[in-house]
Amino acid sequence: MSSEGRELPPGDEGHEGNSADVPSSAVSLARPMEPVSQIGPELDWDADAWREVRTRAQRAGRAYIWLNLVEQRLRAVVAAVLRPVYEPVHADDWVVAAAGPAGQEWVQRAVAVREVSRRKGYLLDPADDNVLSFLTLPQLRELVVQHWPCFEPYLDDRREVELALDELEVTRNVVSRNRALSPTVLAQAERASARLLEILGAGSDAPSARRLPVDAVEQLVGDRYADVVGVHADRVRLLRQFPAEDLFGGARRVDAIGIGLNLLVQNFSGRRLVRLAESGCRVRLLFLNPASSAVKRRERELGLKRGELSRAVESNILHMRRVRSRLRDPGAFEIQVSDETPRFTAYLVDGDGSDGIAVVQSYLRRTRGMEAPVLVLRGGGRVVKADDLGEQGLFATYREEFETAWADSRPVS
Repeated sequence: MSSEGRELPPGDEGHEGNSADVPSSAVSLARPMEPVSQIGPELDWDADAWREVRTRAQRAGRAYIWLNLVEQRLRAVVAAVLRPVYEPVHADDWVVAAAGPAGQEWVQRAVAVREVSRRKGYLLDPADDNVLSFLTLPQLRELVVQHWPCFEPYLDDRREVELALDELEVTRNVVSRNRALSPTVLAQAERASARLLEILGAGSDAPSARRLPVDAVEQLVGDRYADVVGVHADRVRLLRQFPAEDLFGGARRVDAIGIGLNLLVQNFSGRRLVRLAESGCRVRLLFLNPASSAVKRRERELGLKRGELSRAVESNILHMRRVRSRLRDPGAFEIQVSDETPRFTAYLVDGDGSDGIAVVQSYLRRTRGMEAPVLVLRGGGRVVKADDLGEQGLFATYREEFETAWADSRPVS
């Protein structure tokens, strides 16, 4: 008998749940399932499935960081603009008043969620104990649109703000529902987020952001990777995402060391180099001496024909000499050669200041420079902990190596 006076059915094989022998007042109990010897193969994940899951998580994580930054910044802007207008009259209910009759439904929903969070102990930070913290990105947008005259003195173009928020809405829905995010949509969301943060006055204060924009992920976890802000499998992929014009254009100083310096010589025109130098940029180029025995050893490593690499390096040097000959101040464009095989190739742009960028490749024994992995470094300290100057990153190491090699080399007339 149960505690309520109901009779439980017997568990032997002679009494089934629909048997006439079981009293009508009895409660039917489900029988335990037979133990399963193994999980079906359809539930097993192979390496490809795990790879897909990790890829989805990485994309969603990046998108979430951008969306979170935009939402928090927009929330701060809304509070700064609308609170002085409504709080003197409505006190803590200023968000409800600002929403007005058109927003009563969603603002009351936010109030209810806030109360539930209070009761369940979900409000871990007292600063979040307000209705504004529970508004979503579309709701914050509604407040901006409804009160645009209040925001107009601070935000130049309403249409641009709305278009950027429209682009983010697709990503926001995908991320919030844990759906697959394509690379195209992620890239669109990152561009829209970066633009919105710039419009809302929260652009990066890193000096080098003009040349290499600070990524949201770098802002949050950049201190884990010293000053490495990009890794590319080869130079082709680097130039696809970071063209030579973006790297060298507008530079005030370029220091380069390597065998042939093809990244600069073959991807940045001589005419552009002349204009760059005439605008005040100082250039120092350190090549491997094409007549040295080190070139012959490198040719053997790469399996090249005798003289093939030396002729290519000599051609690059002659091209840079022609550029130098067209300058009013040839001293601002220095060319030197070294007889020792460089251990790496490096392009240090504005390396003497806090806004430097460096592209570095190690020389591998049987791999051409075009095919070697590439590191992109940001100078001037780390972005996240810029006030921590006690620890130097890789940028300073390669800059010091360049200066040492430059001092041991000789000029080209």
